[in-house]
Amino acid sequence: MECFVSIISDIQAVVWGPIMLLLLFGTHVFLTIRTRVIQRYMFQGMKLSVTPDREGEGDVSGFGALATALAATIGTGNIVGVATAIASGGPGAVFWVWLTGCFGIASKYSEAVLAVKYRVKGKDGAMIGGPMYALERGLHLKWLGVLFALFAGLACFGIGNRTQSNSISDMVNNTFGVSPHITGLIITIATGVVIIGGVKSIARVCEKLVPFMAGFYIIGCILILILNREFVGAAVKLIVTSAFTPHAAGGGFIGSTVMLAIRFGIVRGLFSNEAGLGSAPIVDAAASTRNPVRQGLIAMTGVFWDTVIVCALTGLVLVSSIMKNPEGMAGLSGGDLSSAAFANIPVIGPIVLTVGLITFAWSTILGWSYYGERCWVYLCGPKAIMPFRIIFTLVVLIGSVVSLDLIWNIADILNALMALPNLIALLGLSGVVVAETKKYLFSHNMEAWSEDEIPVVDR
Repeated sequence: MECFVSIISDIQAVVWGPIMLLLLFGTHVFLTIRTRVIQRYMFQGMKLSVTPDREGEGDVSGFGALATALAATIGTGNIVGVATAIASGGPGAVFWVWLTGCFGIASKYSEAVLAVKYRVKGKDGAMIGGPMYALERGLHLKWLGVLFALFAGLACFGIGNRTQSNSISDMVNNTFGVSPHITGLIITIATGVVIIGGVKSIARVCEKLVPFMAGFYIIGCILILILNREFVGAAVKLIVTSAFTPHAAGGGFIGSTVMLAIRFGIVRGLFSNEAGLGSAPIVDAAASTRNPVRQGLIAMTGVFWDTVIVCALTGLVLVSSIMKNPEGMAGLSGGDLSSAAFANIPVIGPIVLTVGLITFAWSTILGWSYYGERCWVYLCGPKAIMPFRIIFTLVVLIGSVVSLDLIWNIADILNALMALPNLIALLGLSGVVVAETKKYLFSHNMEAWSEDEIPVVDR
C-alpha cells in the first residue's frame, strides 16, 4: 500500500507539474487575446445573470446554471487552498491567484459558449452538453469525449463528494464536538433529498444557498479587514511586491522565491475557479438561453465572484492577520491558518469560518453530483441516472467517516486528466468561439435566436 501511495503521489506531481500549469494558464491568456479581452463585458454578464431569458430553451435559468456552477467551485479551496498557497509560496501567491482568475474568465466564457453551441436534447426533453459533446460534435473526436466523461465521472466521487463530506464532518467535530457519524447521516439525507429531483431541484437550492453562503463569508472577511485596518494597506503592498521579488523569512511568513509564489498561486487559483477543467459547462448547457454568447457572458462572472472577489478577500484577510500577529500565526498552514485569522472576530469568528466551510463544501457536493450524473448518462445512457444518484449519496456517508489522503491525490490526478481533453476542445474550437462572439456580441445582435435545430439523442 505504501508503494501504491508513493506511485500515486508521483503521478500527481507529474500531471500537475509545470507543463499542465503552463498549458492551463497559457490557454487562459490565448483565449483572452482571441476574444478581444472578453473580460471587459463583465458588468454586462452580471446584468444578464439576473435577467431571465423567457425566449430561451433550457431546463434552468441562466442564474440557476451560474449558481449551480458557483456552488461546485466556491469550496474549501477558497479558504484552505488560499491559506496553503500563502504558507507555501508566501504573500505574493495571492497576487497570482487573483491574476489566474482574471485571465481564467476568458476560458470559462469559451467553455460555456461551446457547451451551448454543441448541446443536444435527450428524448425526455432535457438539455445535455459539456466538453464531451463539443469534442464529439465539434471536433468529431468522440473517443476523447468518452475519456473526458470517464475521468469526470470518476472525479465526482473524490473532489466533488468524499473529500468534501469529510471536511464537513471534521470541521463540525472540531468546532461543536458532534460525531462524524451523525454529521454524515445528516449530510447524506440532505444530499439525497436534493439530487433526487435532478438539475431543477439542485438549481433551486443553489440559487438560495450560494448568495447566502458567499454573502455571509464576505461579510466575515470585511469585519476582519476592519479590525485589521491598520495593516490592510501594507498587506496589499506586500502581496504585490512579493509577487515579483523574493520574500525573506520573517514577520510570520516563510521565505519564498518568485517561482514558488507563481507556482502555488496559479495552482490554487486554477483549483478554485475550475476554469479550463471542463466541469462548469456541463450545467451551462442546461441553461435557458437564446444563444451561446449570452450564457457565456453569464458563466464567466462565476470566476469573477469565485477568485477575483472571494479568494482575493481571503488572501487579504490572511496576510493582514499574519502581519498583525506574526508570532501567533508563524508556522501555521491550511485550515489552522484560516482558523487563527477568523479568531480575530470575537466569539463568532470560529462560527463564521465553520458555517462558511460547511456551506461551501456541501454546495460543492450538490454541483458535482450533476456533473457526474451527466457524464455517466453520456457513457451509459439514461438508465445510469438512478443508480448514480444512489451510489453518489452513499459515498457522501462513507466520506464523512473515513478519511484517506490517497483519495485527495487520486482526485487531483483525475482533475488533470479531465482538463486535457477539455483544453483540446477549447483550443481546437477557439475559432468557433470567436465566430459566435462576433455574430452576437460584436454585432450587437444578442437578442437574436442563434442556434440551429437542437438534435435529439437517446441519452
